[in-house]
Amino acid sequence: MADVGGIAADQLRQIVARIERLEEEKAGLAADIRDVYAEAKGNGFEVKVLRQIIRLRKLDKAELQEQDALLDLYMHALGMDAGGGGGDDD
Repeated sequence: MADVGGIAADQLRQIVARIERLEEEKAGLAADIRDVYAEAKGNGFEVKVLRQIIRLRKLDKAELQEQDALLDLYMHALGMDAGGGGGDDD
């Protein structure tokens, strides 16, 4: 293995190649995800809501309950009911 300036050049090349390959895979997956969202939209689903559901499903139960409680608290403080009304009707 050739050292260049104290760096194992072959190992560095392999690491860079792996990262580049993974970045390409990541870009491909991102494109696939966009396609699925486009399909969902074409079938009448709200993409914004789907993204929110995906984000919420990643949370554990305690985190989800905490977010729900804070949302309820903030909405109440702003005079918004839980039914989604909101704001002043003046």
